Amino acid sequence: MRFTSQTSLDGVLEQLFTLDEVPGVLWTPEGATGTRPLVLMGHGGGQHKKAPDILALARRIVTECGFSAVAVDVPGHGDRPVDEEYDRIATENQARVAAGEELAPLIAGFQALVARRTVPEWRAVLDAVQRLEHVGAGPVGYWGVSLGCGLGVPFVAAEPRVRAAVLGLGGASASAADAPRITVPVEFLLQWDDERVPRAQGLALFDALASAEKTLHANVGRHGEIPAFEPDSTLRFFTRHLA
Repeated sequence: MRFTSQTSLDGVLEQLFTLDEVPGVLWTPEGATGTRPLVLMGHGGGQHKKAPDILALARRIVTECGFSAVAVDVPGHGDRPVDEEYDRIATENQARVAAGEELAPLIAGFQALVARRTVPEWRAVLDAVQRLEHVGAGPVGYWGVSLGCGLGVPFVAAEPRVRAAVLGLGGASASAADAPRITVPVEFLLQWDDERVPRAQGLALFDALASAEKTLHANVGRHGEIPAFEPDSTLRFFTRHLA
């Protein structure tokens, strides 16, 4: 892991890094020492590691919970180079949707392809970050919606260090094989009028999770219209399960 910059604002230390050519950002309490919980955050499609919703929630995780948070750019996003294969698939999918095909199965296939790379990358990021003295090998949580859910489900299913996860805006067609392997507590966000993920697919994914403790938060609105109060619930959820 190589740190490339460091800034501090309002009690939050922000460190940009690269790990095996994967660019990321780590947020910790300024002056922190010793082990603390860590939340890995997966950004949405077309976004990046410091997208506004990621940055705002990460800073709250640090200032209000005293935890650390980390996010990385997934392939083809943020500071990562353009991936010709993913670009080609995305262009082909746009043409197929324009020709009348359903969007959800195309998204599912694409996310499954990307997850083959991101799951080992994210596990390597956890290894590196937890070796840092100001983070340590404490409890791990995961937060990710939309693309962050499609990639997060296989990650949470594969990573035993994750103790709790906030997922959402994703469907069963993208995660049918992995969802039944998730047994940690889950808070699941569903937008009732989601134009990208059919409601039935979102409900099916929630149903497929094998967690003994799982909560469905269904809100009126389209795909990107998660209510402003949901981050408050996210903080309470992680505090309950990671602190």
